[in-house]
Amino acid sequence: MISVEKYEGLTARIAILNEEIKRQDVEFYLFVPGELDFSKNVLSEDDFYNTVLSNTRTYFTSQYHLPLVHSRLASRDKLPSDKYRVSLSLYAYQYSLSLEKTTHRFFDSLKDLEEEDAVEQLEVITDMAVEILRRLRRYKPKDDSLIKYFNNIDNYLSWLTEQRFLSLVAHMPRSAAFKPIREQLIKFCESEAAYRLAQNYNSLKAQNDPTRMVNKMRLARRLIEYPVTIRQNDVVLGQTLNKIAKGTATGLVMIFVTIAIIRMRSFLGEITLSFVLAMAGLYALREIFKDDLRDVLWRWIRKGRPKWRKLFTDPTSGQRIGNQLEWLDYIPFDKIPEDVRKVRRGKLRQREESVVRIKMVTQMSTTKFLSGYDMTREVWKVDFRPFSRLMARGKQRFYTLNEGKVTQESIDKRHQFNLISKQKNQDGSMTLQRWKITVNRSKVVDVEEVFG
Repeated sequence: MISVEKYEGLTARIAILNEEIKRQDVEFYLFVPGELDFSKNVLSEDDFYNTVLSNTRTYFTSQYHLPLVHSRLASRDKLPSDKYRVSLSLYAYQYSLSLEKTTHRFFDSLKDLEEEDAVEQLEVITDMAVEILRRLRRYKPKDDSLIKYFNNIDNYLSWLTEQRFLSLVAHMPRSAAFKPIREQLIKFCESEAAYRLAQNYNSLKAQNDPTRMVNKMRLARRLIEYPVTIRQNDVVLGQTLNKIAKGTATGLVMIFVTIAIIRMRSFLGEITLSFVLAMAGLYALREIFKDDLRDVLWRWIRKGRPKWRKLFTDPTSGQRIGNQLEWLDYIPFDKIPEDVRKVRRGKLRQREESVVRIKMVTQMSTTKFLSGYDMTREVWKVDFRPFSRLMARGKQRFYTLNEGKVTQESIDKRHQFNLISKQKNQDGSMTLQRWKITVNRSKVVDVEEVFG
């Protein structure tokens, strides 16, 4: 399962679930608009990988198999300190993700919902959040060595829930139908603020300084995610092959230079000014062609081979639980697979676009996963800042005629990227998905999945 959404500013986020399988093959094709004149001369493949892309991988479970919400919640305080921290962090992380995704989806679908349906959805979201927090606090540990973990997570979840509910209040319609749920949300937010104050979770300075509070909660989120996030060690592949390519290129050039020197010596005779000039010319040609020959050999050797490997380690046990091979290359239109071209459509425009292919082959040992978890969630962030620098500045004026009066407004220039995923299923079939990503110079404006 793959999903794409806008994140912050000029960043889009791709989430991939490794669903209870040992091997997963995924390819992404990013179609860059032709008017940006983007190519490997602007950003090399290695620079693209290191500048545009970043990723993390965490344990994940579906809501139907969530072991942290049901049977284990009551006995969590009987666990050792390190396992308690991991268990509680997994619980908090899963709740945070669910709450954020649920509220985002509500915002995206609000314009298409009837008022009664929208109010009903808000009531469901509110009731679920209140129940989860209530159950969490019911099993507050009695051990002093565990209470600090509980307080940190309870403080963050209370604050996060309040912030998400306040955002709902700020963006919901002002009609009378929403008045009861609005009052309910406001009352809940007030009670959570009073709860944190009664528990003395935050200092007066933090309470009176929004910037300080947000930074504190950002740190709390990182502490929650730390035991959940799978450690990964990035390895650049082909270092030995690169040295072989350099050595081979140097050797071939030196063979040519040596043969040329022998022939010149027999033709020019003793060392003269002409011989010295010819030698200088040969060594100049050697320096010119050595690098070009090395690059040609390196591209030939590296073609089709993975360029990076990620090694995954469980954060608790320290065991190796899997690895991932990764490819990234710029490909011409004629090399795009036929099924991907059909999904992309728009043949004329497609031929003008630059295409970046990203491929990942993941192998995981699910038997070594943290107890209760059988899948992982990989999140890739795509930074569009390198593309935004290629976008033209300025705005376009748009004129409209309304009852005999001409009005004008400024329209920012936007560019549409296309992202296509190609995922291999267990039965050998392929699942293809496509998204339109609209970007201007300052942010990712919209991400829309295209069906059919």
